[in-house]
Amino acid sequence: MAEVEFAGMKFNGGKLPILFAALSSLAGALWGGFEFYKDYMDMKEIVQNIDIQEIKAENALVTTKLDEAIEYTRDIKNSLKDDIIRTEKVTDDTSARMKNLERDIDVRMRELSDLARESEKDARDTMRETEDRIDNKMEKLDASLRKTLQEALDNPLNN
Repeated sequence: MAEVEFAGMKFNGGKLPILFAALSSLAGALWGGFEFYKDYMDMKEIVQNIDIQEIKAENALVTTKLDEAIEYTRDIKNSLKDDIIRTEKVTDDTSARMKNLERDIDVRMRELSDLARESEKDARDTMRETEDRIDNKMEKLDASLRKTLQEALDNPLNN
């Protein structure tokens, strides 16, 4: 069997894979530590190069624009509110005028209906009176004709 000596320790046959696994784990850990340190140094350089005054100026500009947008939004909201109130007032006024107009039309329609009924009644009454007068005159005419006819029939000179 092969024997390997490493760091004062002797390893024989079956322990070699364990030694290899331990050394590769150690190498991987060292490599990971190196990469972490490299990333840390890169970030340190980036953080040192950050211009805080520029960020503050940008934040101030964004805050100013945001305040302007909020004020503009408030103006729009108030304008819309005024428009809605004005529209509601116009709608209420129109509704009131429509109700008054509807009532006025209803009153006029009732008056017109009453007038039509009275006119119809007057026309019927006039027709009945006319019919009665015609009937009376017809009866008188009939009676007069009968009398004249009877007299003509009764007249001896007729023969």
